[in-house]
Amino acid sequence: MTATTAVLPARALLLDMDGTLVNSDASVERIWRRWAERHGLDGDEVMKVVHGRQGYASMALLLPDRPMEQNHAENARLLAEETADTEGVVAIPGARAFLASLHGLPHALVTSADVALSTARMAAAGLEQPAVRITAESVGASKPDPEGFLKGAAELGVDPADCVVFEDSGAGIAAGRAAGMRVVGIGPRAGFHQPDVVVRDLTQVRVERTPEGTIRLHVSA
Repeated sequence: MTATTAVLPARALLLDMDGTLVNSDASVERIWRRWAERHGLDGDEVMKVVHGRQGYASMALLLPDRPMEQNHAENARLLAEETADTEGVVAIPGARAFLASLHGLPHALVTSADVALSTARMAAAGLEQPAVRITAESVGASKPDPEGFLKGAAELGVDPADCVVFEDSGAGIAAGRAAGMRVVGIGPRAGFHQPDVVVRDLTQVRVERTPEGTIRLHVSA
């Protein structure tokens, strides 16, 4: 059930990037709508699929008869396009203060972007990179597979059940749930996918550090 007010205990936080820390919708729309046009697909239908997934996984859903090696090759080209296109990429409201509040607490970035793209978008948004990053290069399977979140928990040495995921997309929320984690949904897309709690943006989340060194999340509408 989706709630509007909650206090969530955690030992670690796992943070998606696009739509969660960074608003990159303008760049994503430009590039994926051009891709849709090249392939004779409806751009609106394509945009319903691509959020949260690695590009090759989106292509596999949209062009099911195409060999996967072609999807991987074209995804590499799209990643380069996305990395070069940071116009309009900005921080989600509250993201800078939220990341600052996590200094000294276990947290990781878990993104479907690769290292180059995640570095470019976080820099464009003026956000500090978490020390632990699980990127496209780190995993063999895209969200909604839970591999990325499970790897993030393992890197931090925290049981998955003690982690809270921050996500905006259906694929990402499904991945967090499949990993056995609680999920805070960020933004309008998240509310359609039944996260444990949903907020407009990160201004509605406050991080409290307990005397024991754990985390207490105060999430409010």
